[in-house]
Amino acid sequence: MSGQYTRYEAGAFRLAEGWSLERLTQPSRLFGANGLRTVNGRIYVAQVAGSQISAVDVDTGAVEAVSPMGAGIVGPDDLALDPEGNIYATEITEGRVSVRRPNGETRVLRGDMPVANPITYYNGHLIAGECRPGGRIMELDLHGGAPRMILENVPAPNAFDVGPDGKLYFPVMGANEIWRVDLKGGAPEVIAKDLGLPDSVKFDSKGRIVSTQVASGQVLRIDPRTGNREVLADIAPGLDNCTFVGDRIFVSRISGQISEVLGNGATRSLVPDGLQWPLGLAVGEDGLLFVADGGCTYTLRAGEKLDRIGVLFAPGFPGYIRGVAVAGPGSYLVTTANGDVAHWWPAEQRNQNLANGLDQPFGVATASGGAIIVAERGKGRVVSIRSGKVEELATGLHDPRGVAVGADGVCLVSDTGAGRIVKLGGGRAEIVLDGLQMPHGIAIRGDRLFIVDTGSKEVIEYGLDSKVRRTIATHLPVGSPPGVKPNELSPFLPLCGAMSPFAGIAAGKDGTLYVSADAEGSVLAIRPE
Repeated sequence: MSGQYTRYEAGAFRLAEGWSLERLTQPSRLFGANGLRTVNGRIYVAQVAGSQISAVDVDTGAVEAVSPMGAGIVGPDDLALDPEGNIYATEITEGRVSVRRPNGETRVLRGDMPVANPITYYNGHLIAGECRPGGRIMELDLHGGAPRMILENVPAPNAFDVGPDGKLYFPVMGANEIWRVDLKGGAPEVIAKDLGLPDSVKFDSKGRIVSTQVASGQVLRIDPRTGNREVLADIAPGLDNCTFVGDRIFVSRISGQISEVLGNGATRSLVPDGLQWPLGLAVGEDGLLFVADGGCTYTLRAGEKLDRIGVLFAPGFPGYIRGVAVAGPGSYLVTTANGDVAHWWPAEQRNQNLANGLDQPFGVATASGGAIIVAERGKGRVVSIRSGKVEELATGLHDPRGVAVGADGVCLVSDTGAGRIVKLGGGRAEIVLDGLQMPHGIAIRGDRLFIVDTGSKEVIEYGLDSKVRRTIATHLPVGSPPGVKPNELSPFLPLCGAMSPFAGIAAGKDGTLYVSADAEGSVLAIRPE
């Protein structure tokens, strides 16, 4: 597939004799899709997960990285441009606003804006805000001087625009309303209320508001004078932003989809929906695969398309999900970026919190007797959770991520930073296999251990009894592109904790290995022939 239409060039897979590989989902073109702006007829797309800004051709869908992963911009959520071609980006995970010059030079313009998100450029004025309870909206000095406050204590303002009357219009997610305020400051006015959780406001050529609704998935057109509204499209929950190319309307979805709103409720997919990473995987007794993708989660059955079963801001959703284990029919144990471990019933839209306050929990597995085993990356330890009580099983690890429990009760952990797999027992960690580069997800089937090594870009098989190691597949699209050091995305509380990649693996009853191809945003099936 051409690099114009993918975000990662994987090259040719290499497989051991007796194995085959299939992509169960197509590679994603973007690392999610957040803020949108139109530049010379192309759409610039901010992508938090990939620390990337890309330009998309609105007719062909071809994608070009304008500020690529590994460059100076980290976790961009929204963006604005001035007439000189400078790109101003809110870096939501870093709590700052940076500017990227046309020559690629990047510098921080303002570094004290927690959950920096909305931004717009208007008649020489750069206006930015914080999408958090008590958020601020302010005009930033283009030369790095002190900002001028426009409005304080706003309950989570998001992507905004200046209207034809010269006032700033913005969605207020915490109030489920749209407000406006004079750019000089003063008391805000409510323009519309009782919406579908608005997260963007832009103006069309006739002075009408177009607003995406993250919870309902609707695109609304609102008359700012009367408050009258109409539904332009009903796409799906998770919408994030919108922009115009002439009078054409384009909207983004957190998962990476960009759609054109055609009228009469119809839409055209410009960039197909995709996966941001994906992260943890788990397969049930019935063969149903669970795919964790941070803010969205899916199930996948052979021969079918991804079925979304959860999204941020939906009722009962436990949070940004990383690790997962099957807990029973229709229920899962999950770890979240907010430091929680939860039992989740997607169909019932409810969850039960089992532990909280953990420091970057990743992999999760169940052990005999009902204990839940979790790799806690931030503290370099593995814990057991039972009846709400958290106990340490091992400490002093170097970036633990994946966990697996065998039929004999043996618990194994990928000690990513040390490049090894360890076995836990008696309060200590014993090395099972070393010499790896960056092992992430692990799975046990019988007496064989399977490992995703994102450094060597391999799936490795290791005989727990035979002690024989062999490579099952290599040149896989996992980890970061060669030569690129991925950015660690800091927490932006209270919305989300630190976001980090996690290439998961799960083993089916028939021996199929399911792998999170996090570099290209797909799910792979590696099967014994």
